[in-house]
Amino acid sequence: MPNSERYFHLHLISDSTGETLIAASRAVASQYEKTSAIEHVYPGVRSLAKLEEAFSQIDEKPGIVLFTIANENLSTILLERCATMGIPCVSILEPIFKTFQAYLGIPSSRKTGAQHELNAEYFNRIDAINFTLMHDDGALPEIIEDADIVLLGISRTSKTPTSIYLANRGLKTANFPLVPNATIPTRLIEGKNPLIVALIASTDRIYQVRQNRLLGNENSNKTNPYTDRASIAEELAQTRKLCKRHNWTMIDVSRKSIEETAAEIYALWQSHQQTVSRFPIV
Repeated sequence: MPNSERYFHLHLISDSTGETLIAASRAVASQYEKTSAIEHVYPGVRSLAKLEEAFSQIDEKPGIVLFTIANENLSTILLERCATMGIPCVSILEPIFKTFQAYLGIPSSRKTGAQHELNAEYFNRIDAINFTLMHDDGALPEIIEDADIVLLGISRTSKTPTSIYLANRGLKTANFPLVPNATIPTRLIEGKNPLIVALIASTDRIYQVRQNRLLGNENSNKTNPYTDRASIAEELAQTRKLCKRHNWTMIDVSRKSIEETAAEIYALWQSHQQTVSRFPIV
């Protein structure tokens, strides 16, 4: 049928976790409508024996092969075997390796799993995740300057998942719900170090998400202000007034994914850091 969805096998072979391959392949696959990849992920392929296990699956279910293997010998074997089998095979990292080498004038170390080493950056990221989990949904740190970012927003604006995503980037992120008639903590208003961002969305978007949340709830009813469009519109209007009063940035997340929202906030934080460094807290 011309309108039916097509499926194809996608083999992702990595000498580490496979996260890079999964992210890159899904970014590309999402551009092809009515086509879905059946993913076969092979992490930790660092020996010929492990590579042979992958070959048996590829032979049984042919498809596209993408890989990130630092060992040049294994990479060569993989490329040659796939060529013999008549299967497309691409090294995701090789073009990047060559670009870096040409620019820097030095070869890479080809060290397996180097990005996952337990270095200072890794432990900073763990600290950020712990901080973020401890300061979720209004649990602001006593010393607000300990936070890198504080996200504000009415209910159902994706504050928590966005905070966790930012924490995985190493940013200590707290989030605070904007509740009708509730008072904003003074320490939040007076904070200088953290970037404060309010997440907003369209009335229709908030209404839809809140309605879905209440489905099946026996206590839900049509007069519930939580899902009343006029009440939602007023909550959003109050958010805009609050942000205008304190010069806080707003981001409309109506049509943004968590990743897109986090990327925008990360860019704002980088600019904010430059401002803070020029005007240190005294």
